[in-house]
Amino acid sequence: MLTVSHLSKSYDFQKIFENVSFSLNPGERVGLVGPNGCGKTTLLRILAGVDTPNAGLVSHTADLRIGYLPQGFEPDTQATVGEIIGGQAGQAAALEAELAAAAEALAHTPDDPRLQTTFDDLLRRIQAAETGRIASILSGLGLDEVDPDLPGRLLSGGQKTRLSLMLVLLGEPQILLLDEPTNHLDIRMLEWLEDWLKAYPGGALIVSHDRTFLDHTVTRILDMDPQKTSLREYTGNYSAYVEQRKAEIDRQWSAYRDQQLEIRRMQQDIARVKAQAAYTERQASSIRIGGSEYKRKGYKSYQQGIAKKVAKKAKSRERKLEHYLDADERVERPQKTWSLKLEFGQPGHLSQAVIHTEDLAVGYVVGRPLLSGLRLDVRSGQRIAITGPNGAGKTTLLRTIAGEIPPLSGEVRLGASQRLGYLTQEQSDLDLAQTPVEALQGYFRTQTEVRSFLAMFLFMGDEPLKSARQLSYGQRTRLMLARLIAQGCSCLLLDEPINHLDIPSRTQFEQAISTFEGAVLAVVHDRYFIERFAELVWWVEEGDVRILDEI
Repeated sequence: MLTVSHLSKSYDFQKIFENVSFSLNPGERVGLVGPNGCGKTTLLRILAGVDTPNAGLVSHTADLRIGYLPQGFEPDTQATVGEIIGGQAGQAAALEAELAAAAEALAHTPDDPRLQTTFDDLLRRIQAAETGRIASILSGLGLDEVDPDLPGRLLSGGQKTRLSLMLVLLGEPQILLLDEPTNHLDIRMLEWLEDWLKAYPGGALIVSHDRTFLDHTVTRILDMDPQKTSLREYTGNYSAYVEQRKAEIDRQWSAYRDQQLEIRRMQQDIARVKAQAAYTERQASSIRIGGSEYKRKGYKSYQQGIAKKVAKKAKSRERKLEHYLDADERVERPQKTWSLKLEFGQPGHLSQAVIHTEDLAVGYVVGRPLLSGLRLDVRSGQRIAITGPNGAGKTTLLRTIAGEIPPLSGEVRLGASQRLGYLTQEQSDLDLAQTPVEALQGYFRTQTEVRSFLAMFLFMGDEPLKSARQLSYGQRTRLMLARLIAQGCSCLLLDEPINHLDIPSRTQFEQAISTFEGAVLAVVHDRYFIERFAELVWWVEEGDVRILDEI
């Protein structure tokens, strides 16, 4: 259906990827993974026809419908939600008029493939509208409650992502190219999208950092390696890929160690033979024997001949070693990938009671709380995930606990000596005019210490001296984490802390959290993260918080 052959792309002489080849067939769902900046989005843009490669070819049938979901969708500033959806789905009367015109044109030119494709597309769109497919997708993505007269520009970031996804699905593409489709989706919407993809008959190439989503949807993984600027293919879902990759690296380490032992053995052998040749040469020069001059010269010549043979033998083994080192079969040392090196400072003396809420109501309008009657307790060292449908009040609850907004009623009590560290979802407490160095200089004695600390968060080269406004959302998240850690705290309040982190960085973040001895409350929808992080789940829905052992 779609074939990629020897594709290469570079920008300003910087190679992004090269010689990439794969195919995508009907019914296949393929995950595209790799660290941020390795070229995943660039590859999707090339497949969608938005960008062009430097070399290689993307081929598919002429009438193939490709649906592309980019990151950062921005709707028409003037159009309403209803107009945006109607423009994609088509109004019934207009579609029927177009269908009649297409049928008449096809009757006059029945062999025109473009007319046939147009007719089939119009018929498909009318049938989709008649079967209530639009309403089904609206409901599944939680957009059925959005006012159709609301201007598209006023939608939240999550609503824009969902609207963009809906527009792609309404086009009934035969190939789906999805760039981070899970951003801002809550667990129920993620599950709906998973079910939809399982029933989808076309092919899908999915870029996602949601490991559970990949486990539930894909049957093949394409891994982009930025160090080798190449792409490798693995069979199975994400967890199967991780196991295969780990076994691959273990085998490479084993082969590399065996190779290093062989190189050391050959080097020692060469050194021994060279020493033997030198010793024989010295013996020939210093030996004293009786008899005629002819006899003495003959013996020395004999000894020197032996020395030359031994030296020649050493030279031969050196060449053999050189060939061994230059051979294509030589095993390279497995390379370490850049990833976050987080180490949360440990809190001092901790009271067992960290947070207690008494008959707490949270919200923004008196008399209309989002959540009410909350009696919640957080103990020292607890790991609590806060999750539930979008808009249920999770962020509002966290903001109230952090003291950013007052309770509508009731109270929040902190234990003795507790210090809260709060990471916001909107990154609103980040001064965009400041550089990373300026944001952290108050916590260190020298700029050198600041730069060294920032390097642990992958701020390299001139990045520590760029303003936060020039940084990507992922870089801003890393900067906020760096500042949070530098401050030191006994309880972390994290609102969507891994939203803009790639999979390796999410794994590092999970490991760092596991070393932190204080309590952690995290608003998060990543089920993979929840499963490994949380000992309790606060499920927020319909004005209440239910305490679960698992989701």
